[in-house]
Amino acid sequence: VQLVESGGGSVQAGGSLRLSCVASGSDFGSYAVAWFRQAPGREREFVAFWVPLNIEYATFVKGRFTVFRDNGKNSAYLQMNNLEPSDTATYYCHAGPSYSSVRHGLGAYWGRGTQVTVSS
Repeated sequence: VQLVESGGGSVQAGGSLRLSCVASGSDFGSYAVAWFRQAPGREREFVAFWVPLNIEYATFVKGRFTVFRDNGKNSAYLQMNNLEPSDTATYYCHAGPSYSSVRHGLGAYWGRGTQVTVSS
């Protein structure tokens, strides 16, 4: 399975972006999906997690982000609103068959990331 992210860019504080993650392979619909991010000089951190009947967000999201997926398109998305400069990072799509592993960043598949830059 290959994961390819897109949708990153540069926006001003308060702006919005929608990140997309498109997966190859026919098993994606049954996989857990998560988004992580990594800012320069910092460790990769959890952002959001989606499995049937359970969606989870990091506390810093504070209602600003929404994770969803379209299995018909083998895709997952992260809608980010009211962006803050502290959201500047490379965002990664993460997926795999083990829900607990994906939630903790230990799953099978990673994308290469898409850069998000938020200016004040």
